[in-house]
Amino acid sequence: MTLRAALDDFKRNLGASTRFPGERRTTEGYFSGLAGRTVHVGRDGRLRDFSYPLTGIYGIDRSRFGVRIDDDLHWFDNCRTTNQRYVGDTALVETTVSGPGFELERLDLSLEADHVTHVSVLEGDVDALVSFVAFAPGGREDRIGQLVHDDHGVVEVYHRDEHDFLASAPTFEQVAGQLPERLPDVLDEKPAVYPNGDETGQYEDGRLGGYVLGFVPLEDEGATVCSRLTRRPDSSATVEAVAERTRTLGTAPAVRAAARSVPTRPKTDAMETAVDDLRVLEVLSSERGSRIAGPDFDPHFEYSGGYGYTWFRDDAEIARFLLESEGPLGLDLETTHEHSAAFYADTQLEDGTWPHRVWPDDGTLAPGWANDRIGGDGVDYQADQSASVLSFLAAYATTGDERAAAVEPVIERGIEGLDETLTDEGLAIPCQNAWENMAGQFTHTTATFLHAYASVANAPVDDALQGHASERADTVYDALDTLWNEDGGSYALRRHGGVLDDRLDSSTFALVDAHEAYDAIGTIDDTRRERLRNHIDTTLEGLFRETEAVAGLIRFEGDDWRTREQTAEKIWTVSTAWGANAAATAASVLEDDDYYATARSLLAELCPGGSLCLESGYLPEQVFDDGTPDSATPLGWPHALRLATVAQLHEAGELAGLEVPSPADD
Repeated sequence: MTLRAALDDFKRNLGASTRFPGERRTTEGYFSGLAGRTVHVGRDGRLRDFSYPLTGIYGIDRSRFGVRIDDDLHWFDNCRTTNQRYVGDTALVETTVSGPGFELERLDLSLEADHVTHVSVLEGDVDALVSFVAFAPGGREDRIGQLVHDDHGVVEVYHRDEHDFLASAPTFEQVAGQLPERLPDVLDEKPAVYPNGDETGQYEDGRLGGYVLGFVPLEDEGATVCSRLTRRPDSSATVEAVAERTRTLGTAPAVRAAARSVPTRPKTDAMETAVDDLRVLEVLSSERGSRIAGPDFDPHFEYSGGYGYTWFRDDAEIARFLLESEGPLGLDLETTHEHSAAFYADTQLEDGTWPHRVWPDDGTLAPGWANDRIGGDGVDYQADQSASVLSFLAAYATTGDERAAAVEPVIERGIEGLDETLTDEGLAIPCQNAWENMAGQFTHTTATFLHAYASVANAPVDDALQGHASERADTVYDALDTLWNEDGGSYALRRHGGVLDDRLDSSTFALVDAHEAYDAIGTIDDTRRERLRNHIDTTLEGLFRETEAVAGLIRFEGDDWRTREQTAEKIWTVSTAWGANAAATAASVLEDDDYYATARSLLAELCPGGSLCLESGYLPEQVFDDGTPDSATPLGWPHALRLATVAQLHEAGELAGLEVPSPADD
């Protein structure tokens, strides 16, 4: 998101009660693109690339699409979108738009480095498709230029490394470049109008900006626009290639066929949400399999630390949930698991731990605030992230001898790193928490340590490593008693300055998975079982909130982040999904089938028709009390939790009580 785009949004949303001015929201619309270029197709017809973290290429910053009828322009954002959906289990986005005297069907599909938009007129006399695309190669909106390749009707926008191309079928009848808004426009209190009409009259205006306005005549009531993102291309060859690709995809049947030709996501008969979850996780994945936490709606760090990076917590939890869901749902995710294991091996630090966050496309260190294991010995380190990676690697090792041999050296170094961040009493060192907003010794962090040590102790690794991990697991298991709050009947959020912070925290649901892992190598005594039961019941009840519009779990007591004018804590999808998953696991660990009903009740809010699930099937990170979705959308972590919970309930034969609408026929 360029600064001009951020300032424009700031002006448009200043004073909003449930919007943060200056962000690039994805709470409406759909994403097209699998394991590579990721393009958001807004419900208003606007395209925006969210590809930079996944590919290192920036692409489309802003856009508008419309039609020309009798010299009048009708922009889709001023028209009515009557339907928008994915076509089957593909990443093809189909949108129906109605305007004054016309109705049309629009298809959007990302294929590798290309994005294709095809429009078919269903009703009315339309003269031309109008496309306005603002490219920002290299994330720049200055010092960029344009070339118009007249022979093929292709526009090339370039900075240094990145070159972006735009073509159409039929060929543009008219295409012109424009400069971005001038400084007076940027500083004006009113939002900018773009495209901004005629050129200023300076001869260079059309060649020194990233804005491209094109008119595409219709042929057989259809028109296509295609963009391609590249690095330092052979321009002539790329021009011919993108022109040919555009011609090839110049009809609706051709676009639909191309969507079906892309390798489909693994299918399952368990529930339609599983297909949605797998598609979302691919949308958020790079070619090497590493994932961004979510689309980066706040790249200027105005209200957050950004989301377009790989956190090892989110990524490893997702990887483990995919591994655990594979069997129950009949999936084939072998390549996905291999990519995850290889990525963790490549990004492990010398001390055996993993950094705060990295760029997903190449694994290099990304901007972050919790890297004290690299540059110091302070509390700005998130120890649970390394533990989560170890839990996945240990589970991955159990799936085959070759896999175990490949990851054992990584696991061994990881255990050394975990040992260095474990205190003598068995709690994790004072560090940052899972929510990255406080420091201390957290129940959640300690639970992830228990899970990691127990998983390694149960993995097919060297006997000495197994034995060491088992001893450490026993130590951590015993140390959890120091975090028990007898008065509240729950485990504390943290110990800080020698004092228990007894607030309820949804991240402590990690205790359930941790005890399930420990149960495979040790004995859970009756006192611990009773405490675990009390903690689950107290936390589920204490964090549950319901309004007229939404129901689910808040993150932790006293959470005021991104609440705007709302006085109470917001409901989080990851917390709600975590609660559902913990309840499903507790049914097995505590041998109490009543927890299945709790799991289904929370899961229902996360499924189509539920208050936390969008029309797209996406799960936003947070929801305001009035039902307005907020923050990263879709967020990968709750999607993986939803998938894993469905897998658990399906395997236990406990999905029957959950009502989910059937998908519409294509």
